[in-house]
Amino acid sequence: MKHKYLGKFITLEGTEGAGKSTNLKFMESWLKAQDIEVITTREPGGTDISEAVRAILLDNNNTAMTAETELLLMFAARNQHLQEKIIPALEAGKWVISDRFTDASYAYQGAARGISYGRILELEQWVQQGFYPNMTFVFDLSIEEGMKRVKSRGQTDRFEEEEHDFFEKVRSAYLNRAKQAPQRYEVIDAGLPLVQVQAQVEQKLKQLCLSAGKKVVA
Repeated sequence: MKHKYLGKFITLEGTEGAGKSTNLKFMESWLKAQDIEVITTREPGGTDISEAVRAILLDNNNTAMTAETELLLMFAARNQHLQEKIIPALEAGKWVISDRFTDASYAYQGAARGISYGRILELEQWVQQGFYPNMTFVFDLSIEEGMKRVKSRGQTDRFEEEEHDFFEKVRSAYLNRAKQAPQRYEVIDAGLPLVQVQAQVEQKLKQLCLSAGKKVVA
């Protein structure tokens, strides 16, 4: 079930270094050019409380954190994010773009950490009550290229320090979820030149705007 709010909720997913941040800025700019009021956010994070949880989750010193603790912290941050920021914005008719959402929990804590999808689904149903994004972009990139981009940025966080096999599981999980619900997901080849990547993104944004009754300005 998708949400019933006036605004649209768009999420960006993918492995590390796939270009989500760059494309989020592009999407924000493109939607604003269509005279759509839009806010951008991220997970974990998005509110003061959720950002504090993010700091714990990404801290390289927290090597003793269990997979279950990680999952619970993710959903604690997500609940605050939804109630304080995402849902009020959607109710006000704003469009919201988030760098990651619940698909990341299935990919990272589920496929890569080994927590059952059933357990994640329990938390999802409790926290979200049937709420899902209108559109999810999956930026797909080879793990080798993604990690090359990450390392070029400098210091890495606790997730970025994981092994190659971890990220292969994450990537496979995203692609599998996209296959299961093609009406919600759009897989983007993030290995293409940026102009081609953004042309794919723009095409889907146009479709989403038209489905919402918005005129698209060229």
